[in-house]
Amino acid sequence: MTEDNERRNRLSRREFVVAAGTAAATIVPRHVLGGAGYVPPSDMVNIGVIGTGGQGTTNIKSLFQESDARIITIADPSETTDVRRFYYGYVAGRLPTAKLIKDTYQKQNRTDFQGCTDYVDFREMLEREKDVDAVLIATPDHTHAIIAIAAMKLGKHVYCEKPLAHSIEEVRKVTQVARETKVATQMGNHGHSGEGIRLTCEWIWDGAIGPIREVHSWALVKPWTDLTAPPADTPPVPEGLNWDLWLGPAAYRPYHPAYAPVTWRCWYDFGTGYLGDFACHHLDPAFWALKLGYPTSIEATSYNRGKGTFPHASIVYYHFPARGDMPPVKLTWYDGGIGPETPEELDMGRKIGPHGILFVGEKGKILAPGWGGTPRLLPEAAMKAYKRPEKTIRRVKGHHRDWLDACKGGEPASANFDVMAPMVESVLMGSIALQVDERLNWDAASMKFTNAGKANDLLNPPYRQGWTL
Repeated sequence: MTEDNERRNRLSRREFVVAAGTAAATIVPRHVLGGAGYVPPSDMVNIGVIGTGGQGTTNIKSLFQESDARIITIADPSETTDVRRFYYGYVAGRLPTAKLIKDTYQKQNRTDFQGCTDYVDFREMLEREKDVDAVLIATPDHTHAIIAIAAMKLGKHVYCEKPLAHSIEEVRKVTQVARETKVATQMGNHGHSGEGIRLTCEWIWDGAIGPIREVHSWALVKPWTDLTAPPADTPPVPEGLNWDLWLGPAAYRPYHPAYAPVTWRCWYDFGTGYLGDFACHHLDPAFWALKLGYPTSIEATSYNRGKGTFPHASIVYYHFPARGDMPPVKLTWYDGGIGPETPEELDMGRKIGPHGILFVGEKGKILAPGWGGTPRLLPEAAMKAYKRPEKTIRRVKGHHRDWLDACKGGEPASANFDVMAPMVESVLMGSIALQVDERLNWDAASMKFTNAGKANDLLNPPYRQGWTL
């Protein structure tokens, strides 16, 4: 984009206001007329979105459903991002997303919309866009913490996609800044706001399956790439992509389509593997229902681990100590083409599904699909006979709705950074275990592995020169 075009985009909202002012004598403002769906300006949350790839666009589409959320600016180092070959089915990126926002708000007759500016660099967006109340972050994992901390220090509320950060040290710093600034936060594991995870918790707390010492969770998915080492060829950087900015704090390497879009998840320098992508969703019911904190030890086995890439399939074992009257728990995570055995109590013909979680109690089992889905007691006869307990957990009307309410002074969002931090750190410990070939013993107080120097080096990887928290 040329400098003149960039300037035009940044002035679009201001020019809209001037143009609207000239018509004020003939147009009756909507707040005078009232009208269904009208939101007073004081109740509107102005949002800046950083990261307009597949996940960023998905979040934006959800925000379109909220009449008191107004996206006024976006930032992304890529003008266009073709994610059609993955699971999104459309072309995303900065310019297509800006058009999507404009077109959607026009179709919705959003008279409060005054244009949407777009930026290459999120730092420039945060510096210039003073009207932003809240920031939604949907960038690759390795830039989550830098952006979140920068936004919170400016007093912006923050919604950050999972897994919140790329390293355990980053998680600690992000949560510390969130506490200090007292902004509203929410991590993007949307199942945490659903009914299924609440039912799972309430049933377990009701003693439906008795004490639980064993949990299994899985994501049976195909590898993002067949590569097991960085590619040797160096194709040209696509027009409209600021590759240096996309790399951010990661060590420099030449551009290659094997790294972006989406496939960055499988590279150590950018992503956190299947654990960071799926376990933040699927393990959430276990951490909430069983009140898990930090594991005492982690170990992993894997298949086809590459140089700089997460394995194509793995099993990670977490050991958690007793908590109050809850016994110790062994939690096993499976991904790639590896999954747990089908429970014998499952009715003939039923399958556990490609994503899910299984709680094994002394009196029975609970099976639920991934993303905090609706649970079922096993065997089926137990499900039919079970008298459900009263609902004791606060219900919310949606993940983004929960965050917006917190932005406006309501209760803290249910998946706020403080609540999510122990699970995210545990997930990242699993990612570290996949990079070293030994059992890791964790001391939460000192935030160190007590038996592995190499693993400790991965708690806080160095940033490229010019980038700091």
